[in-house]
Amino acid sequence: MTTALRRRPAALGRRVGALCARAGGLSRGLSLRVKIAVLLAAGCALVAVTIGLLIHQSRAAQIASNARESATSQLIRVRQLYELTGQVDHDGTEAALDHPALPEPLRKSAKDGRRSTYLDLSGPDPAVWAARPVGDRVLSVRRPLNTAVDQLHELDGHLVVWGAVVVGLAALGGAGIASRLSRQLRTAAATARRISLGDLDARIGRTPAGRQDEVAELACAVDTMAASLQSRLEAEQRFTADVAHELRTPLTGLHTAAELLPPSRPTELVRDRVAALRTLTEDLLEVARLDANAEEPHLEVLPLDRTVEKILQRCGLAVELDRCEASRGPDPDGTSGTDRTDGTDRTHGSHESHETYGTEALVRTDVRRLERIVANLIANARRHGAEPVEVTVDGTSVRVRDHGPGFPERLLKDGPRRFVTGAKERGQGTGLGLTIALGQAQVVGARVTLSNAEGGGALAVVSLPGA
Repeated sequence: MTTALRRRPAALGRRVGALCARAGGLSRGLSLRVKIAVLLAAGCALVAVTIGLLIHQSRAAQIASNARESATSQLIRVRQLYELTGQVDHDGTEAALDHPALPEPLRKSAKDGRRSTYLDLSGPDPAVWAARPVGDRVLSVRRPLNTAVDQLHELDGHLVVWGAVVVGLAALGGAGIASRLSRQLRTAAATARRISLGDLDARIGRTPAGRQDEVAELACAVDTMAASLQSRLEAEQRFTADVAHELRTPLTGLHTAAELLPPSRPTELVRDRVAALRTLTEDLLEVARLDANAEEPHLEVLPLDRTVEKILQRCGLAVELDRCEASRGPDPDGTSGTDRTDGTDRTHGSHESHETYGTEALVRTDVRRLERIVANLIANARRHGAEPVEVTVDGTSVRVRDHGPGFPERLLKDGPRRFVTGAKERGQGTGLGLTIALGQAQVVGARVTLSNAEGGGALAVVSLPGA
């Protein structure tokens, strides 16, 4: 009759198992450090519960066995005294004939002529009974088990406390080990991100001597990959710079020779191709300087509105220039500087510039490099897009938009790549224009954002640092 002894620990075990399963489900969205700590604590909790159940069951079985043996011994002694004296000895025992509280299964067994015991731990007064037939009556003894049950409960409490201590220590130990592992993995991830952003000198660092675990192998692999990537990129940059530099001298001679040719249609074709080769060579040299971080900007504070207009005039780029109201304040005469109802003042780059614009947005930039950025974006829009090409000054930003098919999805996702134009519908080219624009923007601290405008067309936004 030990069912009551098993019921409460079994329920506790099921509850702990459910909690462990829930913890495993919740750990899917946690960091690696927390996952390892939670899983290690859950594993230790399962082990602690299993050991606790085994200890509880063993102690409960021992209490039941001792109680039954003691009750049987008392029943034998009481029977012997009853046969000698005809009286039931009540000293220290609850012996009686036909006890009114005798459990019915035990009474039935005695009526069948068998000696048996009955363990009752489910009520408020736990006890063990022993009974046997005496003539046509039933002789029984009862021993209370309150002390034994209290000791079992106390043992269960100690098991719970020490189990919790073990689980807590396991969680702390797992958190410590996982913290070190997580720190090393985060270092490797941060180094990989630095390499992807262009810092080819980034390294995780050497691992301690003799250490040959998975994290050390990962660190070594990342450092090896970075070194190999750096050497290949540097070799490519040197090759590009050397080729461009070597081409300058023969191209200069070729350009001079082409200028001496008599005027004719073939001469125009030769001069056009020589000019294209010289432009490509200069672009390659500029890309090589940008790759080598050899560019030094000459920054100055300038009004962006007038600076962009002068750039368009100087380059001879006849494009539409829009000025948003946010880029300048009122004119000295108190007007808004425009007679247009849409709030913009539209002029062409070839038009004569205004001398006074009121309060304009000031930026800190390099005029020569800003000119290179804007000219390349406009040239890219004309080559791969469709007219009209619009240039808009809005605060400290310059927006260049065409009305063509827009940027291809691959270019928007991966960024511009040299010698790749991205899509056939955007025409032919070397792909160096956007590369140079983004590189020069990085030199002056600006940011170039590429997107497709609503209603069609490619949109490039140059965001400059304010003064």
